[in-house]
Amino acid sequence: MKQHHHAALASAAMPNTRQRLYIRYYVAITADLIVLGLLSQFWDRVQISSFTSGLIAAIMLQLLLHVTLWIEHAASQPFKDKTSWQAKVGRFFVAWFILFSSKLVMLWMIGLVLGDSIHFSGALHGALAFIVTVVCMILAEELVFRAFGALETTDQQG
Repeated sequence: MKQHHHAALASAAMPNTRQRLYIRYYVAITADLIVLGLLSQFWDRVQISSFTSGLIAAIMLQLLLHVTLWIEHAASQPFKDKTSWQAKVGRFFVAWFILFSSKLVMLWMIGLVLGDSIHFSGALHGALAFIVTVVCMILAEELVFRAFGALETTDQQG
């Protein structure tokens, strides 16, 4: 058997939880970095001075997005078992407020850490360009993970 066939067989083993988590973040950060790079190249509202700045921003944004989702889920717990329309409106408002305001915190954190090496410009002092960037990153991640899921096969022949 050829050497590369052994590697393929070894990599086909079921990954453990830590490996799945590593791959999940690796793919998400890579997708975010690609989005940041493309927007920096093709949209004048996003300016990134170097690859390293883009990579740091992608890592930071991935971490901050997950912290935001954790906070949003924790804040929605009081509404979990309630079915009234007030509870539904309250849950929606709390989620919207956390998700929207977190983008402003993220923008501030990126500016604090990276300074002038990354810049979002335009409406609302660049906040709109930043929100568009984050939405594009989330869509790119979703596209990549859906493509990955579509590659799953139930048979053992591959």
